[in-house]
Amino acid sequence: MRTPSSTTSRSALTIMKYIFALSDEAYRSLRDQDKDQCILITGESGAGKTEASKLVMSYVAAVCGKGAEVNQVKEQLLQSNPVLEAFGNAKTVRNDNSSRFGKYMDIEFDFKGDPLGGVISNYLLEKSRVVKQPRGERNFHVFYQLLSGASEELLNKLTLERDFSRYNYLSLDSAKVNGVDDAANFRTVRNAMQIVGFMDDEAESVLEVVAAVLKLGNIEFKPESRVNGLDESKIKDKNELKEICELTGIDQSVLERAFSFRTVEAKQEKVSTTLNVAQAYYARDALAKNLYSRLFSWLVNRINESIKAQTKVRKKVMGVLDIYGFEIFEDNSFEQFIINYCNEKLQQIFIELTLKEEQEEYIREGIEWTHIDYFNNAIICDLIENNTNGILAMLDEECLRPGTVTDETFLEKLNQVCATHQHFESRMSKSSRFLNDTSLPHSCFRIQHYAGKVLYQVEGFVDKNNDLLYRDLSQAMWKASHTLIKSLFPEGNPAKINLKRPPTAGSQFKASVATLMKNLQTKNPNYIRCIKPNDKKAAHIFSEALVCHQIRYLGLLENVRVRRAGYAFRQAYEPCLERYKMLCKQTWPHWKGPARAGVEVLFNELEIPVEEYSFGRSKIFIRNPRTLFKLEDLRKQRLEDLATLIQKIYRGWKCRTHFLLMRKSQIVIAAWYRRYAQQKRYQQIKSSALVIQSYIRGWKARKILRELKHQKRCEEAATTIAAYWHGTQVRREYRKFFRANAGKKIYEFTLQRIVQKYFLDLKNKMPSLSPIDMNWPSRPYLFLDSTHKELKRIFHLWRCKKYRDQFTDQQKLIYEEKLEASELFKDKKALYPSSVGQPFQGAYLEINKNPKYKKLKDAIEEKIIIAEVVNKINRANGKSTSRIFLLTNNNLLLADQKSGQIKSEVPLVDVTKVSMSSQNDGFFAVHLKEGSEAASKGDFLFSSDHLIEMATKLYRTTLSQTKQKLNIEISDEFLVQFRQDKVCVKFIQGNQKNGSVPTCKRKNNRLLEVAVP
Repeated sequence: MRTPSSTTSRSALTIMKYIFALSDEAYRSLRDQDKDQCILITGESGAGKTEASKLVMSYVAAVCGKGAEVNQVKEQLLQSNPVLEAFGNAKTVRNDNSSRFGKYMDIEFDFKGDPLGGVISNYLLEKSRVVKQPRGERNFHVFYQLLSGASEELLNKLTLERDFSRYNYLSLDSAKVNGVDDAANFRTVRNAMQIVGFMDDEAESVLEVVAAVLKLGNIEFKPESRVNGLDESKIKDKNELKEICELTGIDQSVLERAFSFRTVEAKQEKVSTTLNVAQAYYARDALAKNLYSRLFSWLVNRINESIKAQTKVRKKVMGVLDIYGFEIFEDNSFEQFIINYCNEKLQQIFIELTLKEEQEEYIREGIEWTHIDYFNNAIICDLIENNTNGILAMLDEECLRPGTVTDETFLEKLNQVCATHQHFESRMSKSSRFLNDTSLPHSCFRIQHYAGKVLYQVEGFVDKNNDLLYRDLSQAMWKASHTLIKSLFPEGNPAKINLKRPPTAGSQFKASVATLMKNLQTKNPNYIRCIKPNDKKAAHIFSEALVCHQIRYLGLLENVRVRRAGYAFRQAYEPCLERYKMLCKQTWPHWKGPARAGVEVLFNELEIPVEEYSFGRSKIFIRNPRTLFKLEDLRKQRLEDLATLIQKIYRGWKCRTHFLLMRKSQIVIAAWYRRYAQQKRYQQIKSSALVIQSYIRGWKARKILRELKHQKRCEEAATTIAAYWHGTQVRREYRKFFRANAGKKIYEFTLQRIVQKYFLDLKNKMPSLSPIDMNWPSRPYLFLDSTHKELKRIFHLWRCKKYRDQFTDQQKLIYEEKLEASELFKDKKALYPSSVGQPFQGAYLEINKNPKYKKLKDAIEEKIIIAEVVNKINRANGKSTSRIFLLTNNNLLLADQKSGQIKSEVPLVDVTKVSMSSQNDGFFAVHLKEGSEAASKGDFLFSSDHLIEMATKLYRTTLSQTKQKLNIEISDEFLVQFRQDKVCVKFIQGNQKNGSVPTCKRKNNRLLEVAVP
């Protein structure tokens, strides 16, 4: 059933660690041949199945790739084991760490063979162990670990004590196990829960439920008679009940009534009856079992939520099945019956795939074959699971039958239906040959399993199959304020009351096993058979009889005979030819004939002995693994030769391309140099001409200057003479009026000269035309104060107007955007001051000029307001991807940077908010309207170097189109919607490995951290 896929598997098969060899083979088959694998680990209880599954997981984790994300996934997969072992394993008489549940884990890999995540399925937790353990056995590990390893503060918070004897649900005769440190294991479990992804409040809620289960066992009842003569029960000591209610947040009166009364609903009628002491104890134990069982299922689902693959790419799957082994105890009940039924189904798969199917395949393919007899346990499986007269079907029929139903009536029915079955025995069977068998009690039946005869006590079969929890208790749990407990009992919601009887435990397990078998049959199986060396749980003791018995009933002898007489490897002709065709020149690179003919040519060319292989109708069969290893060695060598050939051709092409590029570059450089030399010579000639011209112009200018100076002196002399003459005339004319109006004239003249001098000084001291220049000459006289201020105001208004008149329409728009940005971000965003001096350009990508974006330009008909490359943050892992961010009048678009293809288009009416931090980073989130088409994948998270500009333009464009202001949220912690999940984006201070660039990391499904410097 296992096919070596490469020569590395050959070395793995020779190592002493068989589990590592098988794991290596399964992993490489999955990675190289793209075949889903499953590893089935079977054996008796205590044979080492759990340890074998750990070794498989450790090996797969060791051989996978490396990297931060891959290591995190591997660590989460490995750390899920301690959590499940603590809550699902217990000490039995056969095993100190016995799995009391079935576990099947599907590990999902990508095409490289790196783990992406996993999915865990659990089967039938032995919840009856919560309330009662056989002598020499313990309850589940977590109870002892909590009491031994929890701190005093935690114990006080849970109102627990370290003394095991204080709790009725814990067996005292085997509370301590040699070689087991429960306190250290508790710390390991807490650390594992943290690694898997449990929040602190979730881990605390789980421990509160565990404490509540422990305390339920301490509730005791006493009988009390009512006036009508009916017996009812009362709680002896209500302190334990009070502590349970405080832990779970349940009203004490509600829970107390649920332990004393039972309400039965039928159509529109409700009947309330009292519970006697026995019924009250049954209700208490049923609640404890259901509470713990549902907590365990919640743990599995919570772990699956953390370890599930985050991507939706095609995955390869490797399943690991670690399920309870075959059990034969002194007292075997319903749990052992179900466990052994599951082992019968697994043995049937082994028989079908390794013994029956393989022999049938030889006959079907026309290979000469001598049939090897083996025991087929299908008859036992039919005895248990037959839909009409199987044991499980009759048990369900008894549970659903009206009237008085007891374990004895169920046994009587078995005696009637199964009396003639050769694998069923009962003391009350109609077959008289068992009437004298004193080893078979009256209240038991015996089944001849593939592993031997098992005697089952029929007591408790009906109750355990019913798995009945009173509706009053479910409703009381649903009313709890404890979030986890309330979620565990959805049927307690009065608005969702379902009067339909829930499915029985047997039918649920039967359906789960059928699903598991169907899943296993879709994968290539690999078997690990765990053999138990002795029954004493001791090392270095080998019981030959016990080992031989296990080998015999597991069918290993028949399997060895089939393997030795058969063929180690078989494969269809097409994939075989496709894998090895490069070893023969006639079949490489393409074979045009039938695949079988191609395989014959290939094997003849390789001179493989004829006795080493056989041709079937559709497959080639290879007898010896050495032949396959030889083929793999030759294929590996041939692949290396082909790789060398490809490298040679590539290097030749690369060197020639480099030479042609250098030649082209040399021509371009020579042309540019010649151009430079001519330009330099021209500049020298031009410079010489300019020097000559400057000398000539200077001589002419000096000549003209001399003439102008002479002319000016002549004009000044004439002006001076005229002034003196006019002064003489004026003085002579006004001398007669001088005495009468001298004071007034002097005043007016003086005032005129002062004002004239004021304006001339003001003209010479006039400040610059810059509107931000606040300088202004001081006033020389007090009476000019109002005039001085008014002139200052008029001058400022005038120069502002002159400054505004210089602006183009585009500059006016930029200043309006700058003003808008100031109102939105000033004193709110630390990045704002650095953006003040940067002009808002908008179109940073020249889409209209760059032919690379011609396709993108043709796809957009509107005016582009912003065209910028941003980093889009991946919603799953926080990594960034470059995208072209385009803003038009009506839409926001994202396009691929390389191809220019539009990836997303969001109407502006669907944009509800923009969120960003107050720190000096460029991260921002665009929130979309819920229910819109654009919001199907969730909100967008971007990082840009022009955050202030992009947010301002988006705000103005949205306001212009929708007439509504866009909400700008500035906070260091905000929520975004990623599909159905709300994720918290939190900005923290951190040391950056790559300088001052912020980094984004997805911590879990609810938190995304952005580390800024």
